[in-house]
Amino acid sequence: MTNPTQRRHWLVVALAMFTVAWGGNEFTPLLTMYRLDYGFSDVVVDAMLFAYVLGIIPALLLGGPLSDRFGRRALMVPAPVIAIAGSVILAVGADHAALLIGGRLLSGVSLGLAMAVGGSWLTELSTAPWDTRASTGAGPRRVAMALTAGFGVGAGVAGILAEWGPWPSVFPYVVHSALTLVAFVLLLRVPETRVNISAKARTTRLVDDLKIPSAGKKRFWFLIVPVAPWVFGAAASAYAILPSLMTERAASAPIAFSAFLCLVALGFGFGIQAFGRRIDKPGSARAIVTAFGLLIVALPLAALAACTLSFPIVVIAAAFLGMAYGMALVGGLLEVQRIATPDDLAGLNAVFYSLSYMGFAVPMMMAVGVTWVSYPVMFLAGTLAALFCLLLVVVGARGTSPRAVKANQAVASS
Repeated sequence: MTNPTQRRHWLVVALAMFTVAWGGNEFTPLLTMYRLDYGFSDVVVDAMLFAYVLGIIPALLLGGPLSDRFGRRALMVPAPVIAIAGSVILAVGADHAALLIGGRLLSGVSLGLAMAVGGSWLTELSTAPWDTRASTGAGPRRVAMALTAGFGVGAGVAGILAEWGPWPSVFPYVVHSALTLVAFVLLLRVPETRVNISAKARTTRLVDDLKIPSAGKKRFWFLIVPVAPWVFGAAASAYAILPSLMTERAASAPIAFSAFLCLVALGFGFGIQAFGRRIDKPGSARAIVTAFGLLIVALPLAALAACTLSFPIVVIAAAFLGMAYGMALVGGLLEVQRIATPDDLAGLNAVFYSLSYMGFAVPMMMAVGVTWVSYPVMFLAGTLAALFCLLLVVVGARGTSPRAVKANQAVASS
C-alpha cells in the first residue's frame, strides 16, 4: 500500500513537465509580435518556431536511452534549469534572430528531456509500487495531459502578457522562469524509479543503450510511424498557420488572438485526452483511427478557414485540429507503452516524439510553398495524405493485432 506522499511523486514530475512545456510553447503566440514589431518575415519567424526541434530531437534520442541506463533523475532534473536558461536568452534577444534561435534551441533541449525522460519517469511513478491506485494506461494519459496543459497555459499566459502586460518581449519569460524554478526545487525530492540499473551499467556498452529493439516491431511501423508527424503537424497548423492568416483581421489584438487560438486548440486537445481511456482499446487502433478521423474533418475546415478568413470557421478549425492533436498524442503514447520493454521505454518514447516534432516543419514548409500553391490547396492535399495514413493504420492494425498474430503463429506451427 502506497502512502499519500508516494502517490504524489508523479504529480511533481507532471508539474515539472508542465512548466517545461510552458517554456516550449510560450514563444508560439509571440510569433505575431516578432513579425509585426520586430520586422521578421514569415519564413524567418516560422524557422524560429522550428528551431527548437533541432534541440528537441537530440535530447530525445540521447536522453531517453541514457536515462534507461543512468536513471530518470540524472537526466530529468537538469531540464527545468535548461528551460529557465532558454527563457532568459529569449527575454534579452527580442531583436536578434541568432539569440532567439539560441533560446529556442535550449527550450527544445529541455522539452526533449522532459518528454522522453520525464514522460517515462511519470509513467513508472503511475504504476505499482509507486501508485497502486492508478488505472491501466494512467501514465501515458497523465503525460499527454501534463504536456498539453503546459503548451496551452504557457501560450495563453504569454499571449495575454505580451498583448496587455508590461515589457511584452520580456515579462512572459520572467513569469515562466519563476514558475519553473519552483518546479525544479520540488523535483529534487522525487525518488529514482530505475533502481536496478547499476549492474546493467557495468555489463553493457553505452552504444548498446542507444539501440531500441522495440522500434523494429511491425506495430510500431504500421501504427505509430504514420500518426506521429500529425501530432504537432495538426497543432502547429492550429496555432501557427491560422493566426498568421488572420493577422490583419485581428489587427486590434493580434497577439491575444494568436494566444486564443492556441488555447482553443490545446484546450480541446486536453479535453479529448481525458476521454482517451474510453476511446482506446488495447489490441486495436481505435485511438489512432479516431485521431485520423478528426484530421479528415479538421483539414478541410482549415482550408475553408483559409479561404474565408471567417472568425467562427477559424476557431472551429482550430478546435478540430486540437482534438486531432490530442488523440494522436495519447494514442501514440499508449501504443508506445504497450510495445516497449522496461529497458527501452524511454528510448521508444524518444523515437515517437522525434517523429512527432517533425510536424513543426509544416508552418515553414507552407510559408515557402505558398509562393506556388495556396493555403487552401495545401490543406486539402494534407487531407489526402491523412486518408492514406489512415489506410496504412487500418491495414497494419489488422495484421498486427493479438488475434492476427496468434492466427499466424498457429498457421506457422501447423
